[in-house]
Amino acid sequence: MENIKKAIRHLDRSMSERDQRSPIPFEEFLKILSEKPSAVIRDVFQVFHDMMKTYVNEGFDEYPNDPESINFVYYDCRKLFVEGSDNPFFADRLFANRLMNLVESLKRGAQQNKIYIFDGPPGCGKSTFLNNLLMKFEEYTNTEAGSRYEAVWRLNRKVLGNFNEAIFEKMFQMMDHPVKDEDGFVRRHNMLHSSQDSDEFFDEQTSPHLTEDYIEVPCPSHDHPILMIPKPYRRQFFDELFMNDEFKWKLFTDKEYDWVFKDNPCTICSSLYESLQNRLNSPLDVFKMLYARPYRFNRRLGEGISVFNPGDKSMKPVPLTNPMLQKRINSLLRDSNQVKYLFSRYAKTNNGIYALMDIKTHNVERLIELHNIISEGVHKVEDIEENVNSLLMALMNPEDKKNIQGQSFSDRIEYVHIPYVLDLNTEVDIYRNIFGGHIDESFLPRVLHNFARAIISTRLNIKSEAMLEWIKDPKKYYLYCDENLQLLKMEIYTGHIPTWLSEEDRKRFTAKRRRKIIAESETEGIKGFSGRDAIKIFNEFYSAYARDDKLINMNTLCTFFTKIRKDLSHSMPRGFLDALLRMYNYMILQEVKESLYYYNEEQISRDIQNYLFAVNFESGSVETCNFTGEKLEITEAFFESIENRLLGARIERAKRLTFRADAQKEYTSRTLTQEILVEGKPVTETRLYKDMHDRYVYNLKEKVLDPFLENENFRQAIKDYDEETFKTYDKRIRDDVTFLMNNLCNKCGYTNQGAKEVCIYVIDNDLARTFSIS
Repeated sequence: MENIKKAIRHLDRSMSERDQRSPIPFEEFLKILSEKPSAVIRDVFQVFHDMMKTYVNEGFDEYPNDPESINFVYYDCRKLFVEGSDNPFFADRLFANRLMNLVESLKRGAQQNKIYIFDGPPGCGKSTFLNNLLMKFEEYTNTEAGSRYEAVWRLNRKVLGNFNEAIFEKMFQMMDHPVKDEDGFVRRHNMLHSSQDSDEFFDEQTSPHLTEDYIEVPCPSHDHPILMIPKPYRRQFFDELFMNDEFKWKLFTDKEYDWVFKDNPCTICSSLYESLQNRLNSPLDVFKMLYARPYRFNRRLGEGISVFNPGDKSMKPVPLTNPMLQKRINSLLRDSNQVKYLFSRYAKTNNGIYALMDIKTHNVERLIELHNIISEGVHKVEDIEENVNSLLMALMNPEDKKNIQGQSFSDRIEYVHIPYVLDLNTEVDIYRNIFGGHIDESFLPRVLHNFARAIISTRLNIKSEAMLEWIKDPKKYYLYCDENLQLLKMEIYTGHIPTWLSEEDRKRFTAKRRRKIIAESETEGIKGFSGRDAIKIFNEFYSAYARDDKLINMNTLCTFFTKIRKDLSHSMPRGFLDALLRMYNYMILQEVKESLYYYNEEQISRDIQNYLFAVNFESGSVETCNFTGEKLEITEAFFESIENRLLGARIERAKRLTFRADAQKEYTSRTLTQEILVEGKPVTETRLYKDMHDRYVYNLKEKVLDPFLENENFRQAIKDYDEETFKTYDKRIRDDVTFLMNNLCNKCGYTNQGAKEVCIYVIDNDLARTFSIS
């Protein structure tokens, strides 16, 4: 029993600390307002913005110093859509930027008189997106950081002088001592039924508020308490309330705070204020009856958040009221029903979110009912006007746009596109979430992402005017890309600028071109494999080929799409899988070459410095290099030995001589006169040296595999690596294979098994010779 009592006390204390809903006097509220103005003075749009910024960190720009940046950055949306969710939603980079741009526009005050419709094809995750968004919004608004206040009136009975305490005491005594009639039934005193008025009087006074000193009248529209200050006096009031600081300047100048000075309270609060002012003749006494309490959101109860599905039948728009409360107000104020406690269901989501799941069937009617609210921000309830300042959202399939065509408020609709995922990293994250993070262990590096590329290729437009305007001759990137440049576009959509782009094309990748390419995503992702299709296809592929003893490689992937499920490849652009395989083969060949290549940096540096010095002298000269101090016999053989490493052994003599002359001209016109003598750079930091260093290293790497391809023992040693039989090989082969395996694991992220398999893949497919010919 002691443990039970302890647990209950702890529960009571914890819940009490969390659920502090008691209204506070307006004067106390103003104290909180003056201490934390930016947190207290917020409408639903500002709170929504703050919620998004709380769950989504600032965007990360991989190229912060890029002068052509268009602020297409990476937003980590996991806290918003994934963490704590039963059905995670994965926002790709394109949609995340779209959404955060919308949030910023809400913050700037561009939210008035609009409904935001998130449109996308079936299977793109629209419903999951909105449900998770609303869940986090409700969670945030019920925390201290996201709390807001709403107005509550406490009409003081004693001040308003509307009852005789002796009469009420008499009534209570009669209620507490009921009289039995001759048949033994309890009856009430006849005086309570002396007239129709007495019946109403009894109903009013037998409520739970009878013994209290006030009648509590909550604002059904959840109006902010500061709206009770008459509009003509608000500027002066806030001018005197706040110090001359940054917030005060923003309050009086920023668009996002226009509502503070323009919005009116609901008709109930307005008429209450006016009636109290007439009775009391003192605004101060009126404000003593004004209180503030936290605005609690509860989607299930429709408080602050209301969500309607297409199958939810429309109810007859009957005005809502509270007859008991209305009688009390009438009796207390004696104002001939001047204060009508009358409101609509829209009041429950005023300063909240009103959402429609798919614009079809009954939700079409609901959207049309929103006409006046979207256009004018008001709703008619019998003979009174009701202000509605809600964040209006809806979901829509593209084919359902016909349901709202021709509506006069169509210009008030802002569409936000939710396509199928076009960011390959996000597509892979979806597979990991569904099938578990361990799936990476079943694939060679790059192959899982290439599966995602194959899926995404069906969702992109085949022809891209923006890409072709940028890259006029796609064939020059034959080794890395497809003829439609989809592979390049996928990289751009992930925020990555490939290193294989030429310097010329990199410079041509201007901000204007970037915006045109990103803008094309608005028309993509509405066809091809849906999210559900992709998960089903991946499940079939993974279940068939995932094994413990062998990793999934590109041959397996291509076989699946071209032979096992040939029907799927028909949805991909012609030649895409060939280009994907070619890009993969080239990339892993470079990884193997990079991992096998061991060079003497000191020797390379000496060769380049000696060459830069020697080009300034005629062949046959003997000179001492100013950079290395070595005595050089400058002969044709000397030039040729270094030029073969810089240009390749097959280069024609005429081209070597042209290269030598160009190097001498660059050295004398810029390297020596500008960089070395004027700027004081060492020769190893000049542009000409770095260019030659890159050429030297590149050509060495290109030939690094040649000595090993003819050696069958090398291939077998790779297969036997980490086995007992590996010790039987020649020490030179063991050292080379060990060096290769360690670099692939440490630099390229392979496991031992993956490193072995990718090397065998490179050798068996003869990739070195294939790309040498290319």
